[in-house]
Amino acid sequence: MLETLLVVGIGLAGGIAVGAQAPIAGSMGNRIGGAAGSLIVHLSGAAASLALLIIRGGENISDWRSLPWYMLGSGVFGLVLYLSLSQTIPKLGATSAITLIVVGQLMAGMVIDHFGLFEVSARSVDLRRILATALLLAGAYLMLR
Repeated sequence: MLETLLVVGIGLAGGIAVGAQAPIAGSMGNRIGGAAGSLIVHLSGAAASLALLIIRGGENISDWRSLPWYMLGSGVFGLVLYLSLSQTIPKLGATSAITLIVVGQLMAGMVIDHFGLFEVSARSVDLRRILATALLLAGAYLMLR
């Protein structure tokens, strides 16, 4: 039970981080451009990751050559995210932009889970998950109105 609460807390912390970072990235992209903002965000993230990697003794970084191509190129998704934030936040506001991101994550997550893509354990889409998705989409609709 404690482990589950810890994992939920970590997930919420990630959501809070995205929620805080999104308007910062949107404003930065609006001021200096989406690609420039993305570069700054990724350089600062790389520096923070390097510091954490050093603290953790390098983890398994030497095995990077064994990773599939799609894992090595996954940083492209960060660029897409920041370019979308630089366009949506100034026009729609932070809440609507983040709502769209959450809906997109939900759609991607359901497809990834259903087909077991990217080494994720398959979880079939069932009626309960469809109903949960419908409720989340209804909430997103209300947020965007």
